Parts: sequence; C-alpha cells; structure tokens
Amino acid sequence: MNTFQKNESKETLFSPVSIEEVPRRPPSPPKKPSTKICGSNYPLSIAFIVVNEFCERFSYYGMKAVLTLYFLYFLHWNEDTSTSIYHAFSSLCYFTPILGAAIADSWLGKFKTIIYLSLVYVLGHVIKSLGALPILGGQVVHTVLSLVGLSLIALGTGGIKPCVAAFGGDQFEEKHAEERSRYFSVFYLAINAGSLISTFITPMLRGDVQCFGEDCYALAFGVPGLLMVIALVVFAMGSKMYNKPPPEGNIVAQVLKCIWFALSNRFKNRSGDIPKRQHWLDWAAEKYPKQLIMDVKALTRILFLYIPLPMFWALLDQQGSRWTLQATRMNRNLGFFVLQPDQMQVLNPLLVLIFIPLFDLVIYRLVSKCGIHFSSLRKMAVGMILACLAFAVAAAVEIKINEMAPAQPGSQEVFLQVLNLADDEMKVTMLGNENNSLLIESIKSFQKTPHYSKLYLKTKSQDFHFHLKYHNLSVYTEHSVQEQNWYSLFIRKDGNSISSMMVKDTESKTTNGMTAVRFVNTLHKDVNISLSTDISLSVGEDYGVSAYRIVQRGEYPAVHCRTEDENFSLNLGLLEFGAAYLFVITNSTNQGLQAWKIEDIPANKMSIAWQLPQYALVTAAEVMFSVTGLEFSYSQAPSSMKSVLQAAWLLTVAVGNIIVLVVAQFSGLVQWAEFILFSCLLLVVCLLFSIMGYNYVPVKTEDMQDPADKQIPHIQGNMINLETKKTKL
Repeated sequence: MNTFQKNESKETLFSPVSIEEVPRRPPSPPKKPSTKICGSNYPLSIAFIVVNEFCERFSYYGMKAVLTLYFLYFLHWNEDTSTSIYHAFSSLCYFTPILGAAIADSWLGKFKTIIYLSLVYVLGHVIKSLGALPILGGQVVHTVLSLVGLSLIALGTGGIKPCVAAFGGDQFEEKHAEERSRYFSVFYLAINAGSLISTFITPMLRGDVQCFGEDCYALAFGVPGLLMVIALVVFAMGSKMYNKPPPEGNIVAQVLKCIWFALSNRFKNRSGDIPKRQHWLDWAAEKYPKQLIMDVKALTRILFLYIPLPMFWALLDQQGSRWTLQATRMNRNLGFFVLQPDQMQVLNPLLVLIFIPLFDLVIYRLVSKCGIHFSSLRKMAVGMILACLAFAVAAAVEIKINEMAPAQPGSQEVFLQVLNLADDEMKVTMLGNENNSLLIESIKSFQKTPHYSKLYLKTKSQDFHFHLKYHNLSVYTEHSVQEQNWYSLFIRKDGNSISSMMVKDTESKTTNGMTAVRFVNTLHKDVNISLSTDISLSVGEDYGVSAYRIVQRGEYPAVHCRTEDENFSLNLGLLEFGAAYLFVITNSTNQGLQAWKIEDIPANKMSIAWQLPQYALVTAAEVMFSVTGLEFSYSQAPSSMKSVLQAAWLLTVAVGNIIVLVVAQFSGLVQWAEFILFSCLLLVVCLLFSIMGYNYVPVKTEDMQDPADKQIPHIQGNMINLETKKTKL
C-alpha cells in the first residue's frame, strides 16, 4: 500500500484562482456557529467525517486485499491475467479522482459529490459480492458482475478521494488553523487504522470461513460492502451540522486550458517574422493573466521531475498481486499463527506507522549529525534504490521457491509414477527403445516408485506399452498419454490376473499453495467421505478414483466415511500447505479399514517469513519516496498549483499500475526474471531521476509569494499541506 494512497485525499484537487475568464462568485454567507466537541474548538461534524473515512478505507483495502486470489481461485484466471486486471482496477482508482474533483468543484459541491458517489460505491460492492456467490450463474456471470462491480467501486472510491478530507477542512473556521491541522493527523490515523484492520481481517473471512464448500469470497467482499454502507449512513447523519461551501471552480481545468491555449497560439504564430517569446507559456498572455502564467511555469518545472515517478509505483503496488501470488507457494505456518497468503499485506500499513516516526526522529537526525545534507530529492532517490533491492530480494526468494518445487514436464515429455496395489511385489517394464531403462526395480506391495519418471514422447500424444510381471503372470498393457502432463499408473490384482489403469494427475503439478486430496477406493462398495461440514465426495467401488478436492491445511485424525452398510473413520494425518495427497482406502485383515497416504506433490517448504525483508525494504522505500515527494513538490510550487500537483501525483500512480499491466500481459518472463526486470528498470529510472534532480535549481518559498501572501499562514482556503504534518504523529 502506498503512503499517498492513504493520503491522496488530504489535498483537494482544486484551488480557486483569479483569472480573467472566471467571474467572481458572490461572497459566501457567514458561517453559522457549529456545535463543538466537549467545549473545544473542534466541530462535532468532523467526528462523522473521520468515522466515514475509517469505514471507507476498511471497505476499499479489505476488498482489494483478497482480489488477486479471487481472480485466481474463484474465476480461475491465470496469474498473469489476475495481475493485469488487479492493476487495471488500481489504475482506474487513480484516474477517477480527476473526475470526482471536477464534479465537486464545478457542479455539485463536495457534500453532494460524496453522497452520490458513495451510493455508486455501495452499488459496486453489492454487485461485486453477488459475483462471488457460486450459486449465482456460471463463470461468465461471475466475471461480468465482478468487472461491473469493480468499475463502480473505482468510480466511487476515486470520485470521493479528493473531497472527503478537504470537506473536513471546510468545517473549521480560519481562526482555528491549529485544530484543523490536528484534525488531519486524526484523519490520517483513521485511514491507517481502516487499512491495517481490514487487511488483517478480510483474508481470514475468505480463508478461515467456508461457504458453499470453498473459500467464502462472498463474505470477504460483503463485509467491506457493509462497512461502506455504514460509512455512507454515518456521513449522511451529520448533514445538518456540516458547513457546505458552494462549488468554486476547477483549477486543474484552468491550467489545462492555459497550456492548450499557449501551444495552439504558438503553433498559429510560428512564422519567422513574429518575435519569439522568452518561454512557450508566454504565448498564453493574450488571454490569461500574468500571475496564472507564472504559476503554470513553476508547475511545469515540478511536473518534469514527475516523469520518472510511475516506475516506482509499478513496483510498490505489486504487494497485492505478484507478492501475494508468491506467498501462496510458501509455508504459511509460523508456529504460533497460520497466515493467509493475502494477509502478508498487513505488514505494509503496520511498518508505515513504525517507520515514519523512526525515520523522522532517528534516522534523518543521525544522518544530519554526520554532516550529510539529505535533501528531499536524495531521499526520493534512496527510496527508489531500496525498492530495487526489495525486488532483488523477492527474485531471490522466488528462485529458492522454484528450486524446492517439483520440475515441470516440457514439450513432448510426461512424468509418470507407478503404484502397486497388489498383495505382492510387481515388476514393471516399459517397452520401446527410448524409455526401456526406466522402472528397473521391482515395486513392493502398496508401494510406489520413489519419484516421478520423465518419459519422452515422439509426438504430442503417444501410446505406451508396459510389461507387468506378477509371480508367474505376465501381462502386456497399453495406455495413451499427452505431453506436459503428470500420470499415475495403478496396478492391481484382478481375480487370478492383474490389470492396470492410467490416471491423469493435476493439470499442472502445483496446487497454487492450496492443500489438495484425492482417493482411490479398493473396496467393493461405494464410499462417501466427509472432509468437513461443507466438503464431501463419493468414490466409486472397485478402484474408483476421485477428483482432487481443495481442503484447509491442518490435522485430519478422524475423517468420517460411510458405505451402504457401515460407518468408519480414516486418519489422514497432517495435510500441509501446497501439497497434493493420494489416499488409497484398503481393508486389511489385520488392521481393518485404513488409508494409505501418498504425497503426490511435496508441501511448501520455504517459510512465508522470508518475505519480511522485501516488505521491510519496500515500506522503507515508500516512506522515503512518498512522504518526501509531495512535501518537496509543495515547497517548490505556488500555492495556487498545489491541488494540480496532487492530481498529477495520483496520475503517476495510475500510470505505474498500467506499466505492471503491460509487463504482466506481454513480457512472457518467468516470475523471478520479471522481478529482476522491474528492479533493473527502476534502477535506470533512478539514475535518470538523479541527473534531473542534480540539474534542478530549488526555489525558495519566499520567492514564490507575493508580499501580501507572506503574512498568510501555510493554509490555503480549505486545504492544508498534510504531508509535512503527518510525520509529527
């Protein structure tokens, strides 16, 4: 989670500016005295706004935390598609604030914009939750409902993003500037609290609660939806207490018009006979006032430094996509607690709250005492380097995970294991020149080959011939296989003879971090197996083979089973993360009914705790880059342009997510190589940013202020520079 995802609404995306085209609006009526909290100078109305923000951030981050796994496991998209749609949604959430600001500033005002777009927000949550109900239509219906719901959520959360914090600032009188500053700190804490709690809780609702026989995504989306309903109700309850200033005009639109007029006017007057002007924006002088043009000039100097920034966000925002997918392939048992893979994201808001005071009060002061001038641009460059290191660590973790995982069959290859279910040892020989060296050793009763054997095919599909030797019996059998698959050859006694059957294992020899089980029934009657209250299956008689079923990781000492004439229990033991198990149900004369346990896919061995270094590095990068970035930008831009900078900052986040979308969809790289690619790209961008920063000449704050402005505190209208305040929490 990026710091300014939580802070983007701290500055409204508009600021009134006096230009020739905009008529002055009539003076606002005097504010009526507002009800205060316990006799203080804090309006009671801000309590409703803070609670609203807590619930809305809980709603947004809670829904987003489980989104990638919903795409992967529920909609059954592949990892690249899941990542692409996740970042397309994130990008849309950062484009829509421009629309929300335009609606609030030019048409409805902040209060009505928040109310109307919150209704859209709630509708999006309802549709998204319906799309997670397995009983409601098929995959096409679920996909359509999910995409429609996400689009409405993006419009809602992005639309109200620039309005809520600024609307809270509107509740204070100008003489209560100090209280307003403290309000924004409380507002920031509400954002972090909502993010922290929801990122921890919603993965538990998804993974620890079962509904319809699988993970309960409907509940994981429904609870954040309910919180958004509460947010809307609480905000509406304070309606009569709010100060509701009318729309004031959109400065972003005025800046764009000024730039467009300058460019078009320069193009029209490109003749060599016309005298050149000192700056290309001076061509807007025929229509726009000199002060606005000067402010836009200062703005463009900052926006030039923004060009490299999207690459940083491309790395930072992958915590909810690629890093979550990496966590699914790791062992999530910490001994004292079992984590869900999407729960690791809680480290980011938690570490942000720890690192902000740590950096501000300890690290930066130590650096300063060492005589090092740690300027804002240097902090941002160091933040980029830390993000590069985080992805290098993520790549190293990914390589180690791949080393521990089973190999995958390539083109014109299959993997085969042989299981002997007969009552004595069996000799299996493959006929043919290519694979006749395999399966040399005899296989004892109720044993299997030590590992999967790699078999080579001449075409994409091929028939294999086997020679089975059991005591004095010799049987020749034939089975067909297709490339890039895993197979199990079951050999059993069939009366006075022997027979075999070929069973295709999982499509890909991985369970995506889930625990999978299947059963072979050697009994002469069907067996019904209840793995949990919601998961049951039936296995046919006489060596029937069930499909794989996904279960929760844990101990299964007494699984209830039932045939037509008796009930019994099977001890399945501990089922670990990422493993796939085969259980052969047998009836031994000495031991009765029991299950022979075979591990088809080994369990995840690498602990999820190995992700902690990369989360610590990327969060430190976020604190150094994000906290510093807008603080520097605001100090260098005229006060009238600060809201435009906020809009540009959000757009860099949107573009960063688009970069991830493009790379995930078209790069075709294995995951560790993709991590290295992002790390190297950001390193190159960091170098370019450092060169740009080295040549940048900082502007002193007093040089940007008119004499009349120097007596005005650093608060503009209904806005405040929050980025310099939040480090004082």
